[in-house]
Amino acid sequence: MTEAPHLSNDPPGGEAPKADWADRMEQRVLDAAVARAPALGWNGRMVRAACEAEGLSQGDEELLFPNGARDLAALLSRRHDDWALASLAGIDPKTLKIRERIARAVSARMEAGADDLEATRRCAAFLALPTNADLGLKLAWETADLLWNWAGDTATDWNHYSKRAILSGILIPALTMRWFDGKDAADAFVARRIDNVMTFEKWKAGKDFDAPLRKVTDVLSRMRYGAKAPQ
Repeated sequence: MTEAPHLSNDPPGGEAPKADWADRMEQRVLDAAVARAPALGWNGRMVRAACEAEGLSQGDEELLFPNGARDLAALLSRRHDDWALASLAGIDPKTLKIRERIARAVSARMEAGADDLEATRRCAAFLALPTNADLGLKLAWETADLLWNWAGDTATDWNHYSKRAILSGILIPALTMRWFDGKDAADAFVARRIDNVMTFEKWKAGKDFDAPLRKVTDVLSRMRYGAKAPQ
């Protein structure tokens, strides 16, 4: 019986080994990309060079990285997310105030990316291109979600989304400043933005933003059901 063909470097034996091979190879190619990005930039040429370094054919590359440099950018961001969470693992967020939790989380994420500083700069410039802005926003949201989860956020209403949107808005410029302006400038920026957010949260706490919606709902109910809305 003839065995089914398999990818180069992929040991036969079913879907699980193939998945394991793909995961390992993605990380190996990412390592090769990080080493080559400072000289080549974050682009298709860098992807091909990294794949060649790991003995991958053009076909293997297209299968593993159908979106080319965008796929490797996502892998690098998620690697840095993992490193940030690993560095936070020894900290009990419950012992910190909310603002301290977010400051520590953002700092950990910035320093995780700094380990591959030159490659991270090239990747950041790549994500800043208009054609890649969607991916940059998606990755920032993923990071914000992970950091808020570490901080102990359990909100399931609209606050879940607003917190992540606000933190994404802090992360994108903070990470950019860390890569290009240094740690001190980035830390100062994060501290100012957290102060701004906490001030806004205190102001918001005294406001009833649902009141206009309740009024509209009440009016519509009266129009449909008469003078008294159903209980």
